[in-house]
Order: sequence, then structure tokens, then C-alpha cells
Amino acid sequence: MNFYQELGPLVFGTRLKRLSDYFLSEINKVYTDLDIPFEASWFGVFYLLDKHGSLSIYEIADTLEVSHSAISQLIKTLQEKKLVILTPSSDDGRRKDIEFSMTGKALLEKIKPVWSALSQTMNTFLEESEVLQKLIKIEDRFGEIPLNERIKSKINV
Repeated sequence: MNFYQELGPLVFGTRLKRLSDYFLSEINKVYTDLDIPFEASWFGVFYLLDKHGSLSIYEIADTLEVSHSAISQLIKTLQEKKLVILTPSSDDGRRKDIEFSMTGKALLEKIKPVWSALSQTMNTFLEESEVLQKLIKIEDRFGEIPLNERIKSKINV
């Protein structure tokens, strides 16, 4: 039994982070090996733009449940790489709509086969386990009562 397994639930978050880092690193190796200039951390934005065509920074941040600032920084990076373009919204002049550039659309077509292979691989890998269902239950429970509240309720202060 390794260090992390020995500590069990005490390092649950650390173990999830380590697993996530490993997963993203392996996915990035696939893109690198295939000479596809894409980073796994861009997935959410690419997926949403592919699905919706055009979205605001707020809509992306809200859907991905990350900060407006984090999405703004990511969009700036994608814009510098000429993968997305920003245009003033026809509804609200203060808002910018984000959509793929021609370069971004071409990149999207290169990465879709990787997404398909990843989905097939993970489905095969996870088919015998209930990891995803259990993860959903954990996320739902954290949504009911935040973890910090649960911890503090167990402390006799």
C-alpha cells in the first residue's frame, strides 16, 4: 500500500488532483505525438464552441463553473494563437461573442478523432467500475452541503 492509499479519505482531494494531472498529461502526450497543437485544458472551450458556435465569456465560465477571469485568460491565449475571434454582440455592445477562426475550425477537425478515441478508451476502461456514478453522487452531496460546513460540524469548538 502506498502513502496515499494508506491515508485514505484524508488525502482524497490530493489523490483526485494527482489522477487529474496524470490524465491531462497523458492526453497532452497524444496531441504532441500526433503533432496537433492543442492542450487538454482547452477542451471545455472547444467543446462548447463546437456545440454552440458562438458564446460569451460569461456563458462559457458559467457552463464550465470556473471564474470569468480564468476563461478570459484562456480566451486571450486562444486569440493570440489565432484560434478564436471576438466580435461585438449584436444584443449587447459591451459583450463580446467568441467563435472559432478558420484556424480554430481546422484544429477542431484534427482533434475530434482524438476525442472519439479518448471516449472509447475511457468507456472501455471504466465499464466495469462505478467510478463515474459515485463521482456524481459525491458532487451532488457537496452541492447539498459544502465540504467546509461538513468538516466544521464535526469539530467541537
